[in-house]
Amino acid sequence: MTPDVERHEDRGRRLFVRAALTGTVAVGAGLIAGLPDGRTSGPEGLNGPRPTTPVSALRALDAGNQRWRTLHERHPDETRAVRKTLVSGQHPFAVILGCVDSRVPPELVFDQGLGDLLTVRSAGEVLDEAVLASIAYGVVELAIPLVVILGHQSCGAVAAAVHADESGAGLPGHMQYLVDQIRPAIDRTLTGAARVDAAVDANVRLVAGRLSAEPALAARIEAGGLSVIPARYELTSQRVHRIDGAH
Repeated sequence: MTPDVERHEDRGRRLFVRAALTGTVAVGAGLIAGLPDGRTSGPEGLNGPRPTTPVSALRALDAGNQRWRTLHERHPDETRAVRKTLVSGQHPFAVILGCVDSRVPPELVFDQGLGDLLTVRSAGEVLDEAVLASIAYGVVELAIPLVVILGHQSCGAVAAAVHADESGAGLPGHMQYLVDQIRPAIDRTLTGAARVDAAVDANVRLVAGRLSAEPALAARIEAGGLSVIPARYELTSQRVHRIDGAH
């Protein structure tokens, strides 16, 4: 069997496996469910028109995640021409606050490239002054219309916080800060894996709420120029979907 045939068959097997995990992709099944139509328009044109509204930015992310989970990635905006263009400035269309987990890199999950996303990552999407300032920089200085807080299935930081809360034992060093920040998201009426899984969603909603209350962001949300969206990535299906509590 030639190397080309082997690669083709391997890709076919991967497509089959991921299709079995994801099932049929329904229009509007991800981040943009229930949202009105929005135009995509912008100044860059590196991979088509740049999204400039919350809805158009969500549509671009949703389309990219659909490509990712069906093995049709384009890996856009990586050409030499794009690299040269970006020397003079950047115009990302979304801020992604994600976890540090190595299995959830936003540029891959959303199939985006250089200059597309302003990515901020901390364990469990935990906020501190540096994270807040980084997000505010994207919104205020770069006029980004969308912030997505991206939690994920089987989050180790959330699980560690839940287990530390249950045992009463602190985590070593600076890691205790994560426990303290995630603790308000823990539902003690639940047990086991259900408690951890619910805490993943609750933590994302709490972070979205805190960000939406920041004065620099709140004014833009009120004016309709910014959306802060709590979302979750499923490791088993590679799908990103919104969770309750969107602003």
